[in-house]
Amino acid sequence: MHYFVTGATGFIGKRLVKKLLERKGSVVHFLIRKESEGKVPALREYWGVPAARAVPVFGDLTSKKLGVAADDVKRLKGQIDHFHHLAAVYDLSADEESQIAVNVEGTRNTVEFAKAIDAGHFHHVSSIAAAGLYEGVFREDMFDEAENYEHPYFLTKHESEKIVRKECKVPWSVYRPAMVVGDSQTGEMDKIDGPYYFFKLIQRMRQLLPPWLPAVGLEGGRVNIVPVDFVVNALDYLSHKADINKRCFHLVDPVGYRVGDVLDIFSRAAHAPKMNLFINAALLGFIPKSVKKGLMGVAPVRRIRSAIMKDLALPEDILTFVNYPTRFDSRETQAALKGSGIEVPNLKDYAWRLWDYWERHLDPDLHIDRTLKGTVGGKVVLITGGSSGIGLAAAHKFAEAGAITVICGRDQDKLDEACKEAKAKGYQFVAYAADIADMADCDRFIHLLVENHGGVDFLINNAGRSIRRAIEASYDRFHDYERTMQLNYFGCLRVTMGLLPGMVEKRKGHVVNISSIGVLTNAPRFSAYVASKAALDAWTRCASSEFADQGISFTTINMPLVRTPMIAPTQIYKNVPTLAPEEAADMIAEACIAKPVRIATRLGITGQLLHALLPRVAQIAMNTSFRMFPDSSAAKGEKGAKPTLSPEAIAMQQMMRGIHF
Repeated sequence: MHYFVTGATGFIGKRLVKKLLERKGSVVHFLIRKESEGKVPALREYWGVPAARAVPVFGDLTSKKLGVAADDVKRLKGQIDHFHHLAAVYDLSADEESQIAVNVEGTRNTVEFAKAIDAGHFHHVSSIAAAGLYEGVFREDMFDEAENYEHPYFLTKHESEKIVRKECKVPWSVYRPAMVVGDSQTGEMDKIDGPYYFFKLIQRMRQLLPPWLPAVGLEGGRVNIVPVDFVVNALDYLSHKADINKRCFHLVDPVGYRVGDVLDIFSRAAHAPKMNLFINAALLGFIPKSVKKGLMGVAPVRRIRSAIMKDLALPEDILTFVNYPTRFDSRETQAALKGSGIEVPNLKDYAWRLWDYWERHLDPDLHIDRTLKGTVGGKVVLITGGSSGIGLAAAHKFAEAGAITVICGRDQDKLDEACKEAKAKGYQFVAYAADIADMADCDRFIHLLVENHGGVDFLINNAGRSIRRAIEASYDRFHDYERTMQLNYFGCLRVTMGLLPGMVEKRKGHVVNISSIGVLTNAPRFSAYVASKAALDAWTRCASSEFADQGISFTTINMPLVRTPMIAPTQIYKNVPTLAPEEAADMIAEACIAKPVRIATRLGITGQLLHALLPRVAQIAMNTSFRMFPDSSAAKGEKGAKPTLSPEAIAMQQMMRGIHF
């Protein structure tokens, strides 16, 4: 048996050809552009057949009679038993002109070619989109009843099917697949489409929230999803049955799923928070169109919407289809498939395969250079307080990645030692002695940076001072607040504002501010430290808004407790679980690579939520911890005394990892 297939290189077509070639003695002639001739060997290898059974026919869908050479037309005339037309644009975001050229005019050219070669039967793979946004149940014998198909994708699918119904001169059948996803056995898929558009949102939820936390989902219309292997098996089986002339088959799930159910199924497959509460998207329909249009006319609203859609990799018009109103009757198809063993599997049974394949192969982030070397290689990175602790660990990481790593600190001996370490490892630091708490020295340092390096590309504001002392022990130590604010806030600002003009001129730059988890949890005994970091956080939020359109971005890291020289005076921290400086350096590297607005631990976010939602409860919890943990020996003015902790305090330390006490 001889077949002719258009779209044989596509996701469905490639698999259909493989299925057709499984029939003994079958030969498939497939349309392919001349410039794609190099793909033929790989296709034959995939299909597992010799050249004689997979024959390329060179042409173009947008040319009259497919632009096939006269000799090929003559050779094929009367030889083709089944003609399968799958070539089309299956992309909601494609421009209208290209969709009309391929879906409409391409189908007309294909129909003319099928007649020219006297094909035995023409099988047109249409789409449920041909029904438009029909309100209600759309049967297999319905076509002219379609409505609301103004969108280019719906319009061209409807018009292409009309061409087959009105103009095809050979026996024909139409097949309308639902939304096609990956293979139910392997998860394999070739592009981001349909429910895959929401996978990035689900992934973000998984990254930010624990899986047990109830989530709010969006309830919408009933969408219809089928795996590609069902579509291929059904096409192969139905196209060889008798009595299918001028009939239409809905290759759909007889049940279908609501949008909210689909999101919840994939959330479970991704181990993301389960969606236990749903908001009905139909409520959005009560907003008058004039109000929606007016809002979209406001520039900030448009920019926010575009930024969110871009960040989540969602097409601009995807929300138009959330309230999908059409359900599809498929009784004729089910009757025709009876006894074949071909049926639509339950989405719950194979959703995990789709998710796994997407995350391994299709996640857009996989195709972006997310390495530190790709981000900072050859770039100037300044790390203040880079001679020890977190700063030094980060400096080693950046220098190893190929960055021009500049470190500064007050102690020249420590800087020299750091440079010696770097040299021993095969790279180097550029070190400057500078006191960030001294405004005049900051200005001198910035002048050197601009003169010697032309400014910086990445600024890591790491230099800082921490004081652990209760307010009641600080009545006569106001200078603690002044010196902490001088370094942690004013010093960081002086450096940042000195380097910002150069970043603005180049229209690029990233600033990472090392803040504290204490800002989120409002840790007692750290009023001086937390206040200085909170001030820096607030300034950063203002600055990020002002510079958002100038290519400059900011990341605040609400760093948990890290084992550095800064916490050494507090003896009780020796038994507290803390991060290693290298782990903190990893967070800084991630801030430079992904450039998020904020990096915080789940514990920190939980503390912030507690203070926002239940402030009285948060106060009681923090006051309890305040009374449970004593001041350090240094704060009390006692030397060598070892603090004693109650069993409750020790248990709480272990439970609240990284919180400052």
